Amino acid sequence: MSTTHTSGPAAGRTTAAEGDGPTGTAGGRRGPLHGLPWLVWHRHRTVLRTVLLATVVGCAAFAYQRIGVQDFLHTHATPPGGPGEQLVTAFQNSYGSTFNSDLSFMRYLPVVIGVFLGAPLIAGEQEHGTLTLVTTQSVSRGRWIAATLGLPLALVVLCTTLLSALFTWLWAPAHGLIATGDWLADGPFDSTGPVPVAMTLLLTSCGIALGMLIKRVVPAMAATAVLATVGNVLWAEQVRPRLGTLRSVSYPYDSGNGPRLPFDAVRMDDWVSTADGKLYGFGTCVSGDSEACRAKLGIVNRVTQYFDYGQLSGMQWRGAALLLALAAVVLACVVWRAQRRPL
Repeated sequence: MSTTHTSGPAAGRTTAAEGDGPTGTAGGRRGPLHGLPWLVWHRHRTVLRTVLLATVVGCAAFAYQRIGVQDFLHTHATPPGGPGEQLVTAFQNSYGSTFNSDLSFMRYLPVVIGVFLGAPLIAGEQEHGTLTLVTTQSVSRGRWIAATLGLPLALVVLCTTLLSALFTWLWAPAHGLIATGDWLADGPFDSTGPVPVAMTLLLTSCGIALGMLIKRVVPAMAATAVLATVGNVLWAEQVRPRLGTLRSVSYPYDSGNGPRLPFDAVRMDDWVSTADGKLYGFGTCVSGDSEACRAKLGIVNRVTQYFDYGQLSGMQWRGAALLLALAAVVLACVVWRAQRRPL
């Protein structure tokens, strides 16, 4: 009996097909993950497993907290006009610290994922030279970038969607009792609905882009953290208040009572106005002969502008759409550079 030995290109193709080498890492592994996706998982398994674990723990905690919150709400009925001071105080004493921790977790989660997953995703491959090895083993850049971006980003979207859905389910019934009820500035806006998903996707994409440009893991992580801090300031001060149309309520200038706003409204600004609605700054005509000044300008009313709780969902979806559009632009730039420029 004779043994046939195969060599040359045919043998190389056979070896690659059987999984011996970077293109078939895991030795012919077949299952939910194999080939390049398995390689991506294996390279970043610590961070990806941590994200999965945090998701499981977070969802379980939110579900457990929901039981206690519902019991509290059933025991203490909320008046039609909104919760009174005693009810708010009782809720804060029972659940205030818990919700503060939950809000902090949801607000910092996008930054943590962007820094510890996004920034090292490509920068780590460049820094350690594994990118050169993979892309010289019959793997096209298109396949490599699709696997490198696809698996982590899909996992990020899945996990943040679950966490946001569970926290929204927990927060919504008791939103008027949490802190001051300021859902725009105190954290709930960025921690519920679609915003956490879109924000995480954007910061992760920015981390990937910065990592690709800097090519060093630690500097890329630092740059991502700085970008997240600056971006959060711009988001809070310049973007978020412009996502909805302010509503206004007017009342006589000399009225002793303030405006009657819905209990879950967010008060944004105060003005003084003329009878025909012309607005002046709240500090207009407050010194000197103020009555003569107001009479000259025709100021007769005070005006308070606010966002109603019913506007929250629409504002969140508009904000999420903007964040997702930015993430798409960043990812498109990453893909273009990966295919066209040296890595």
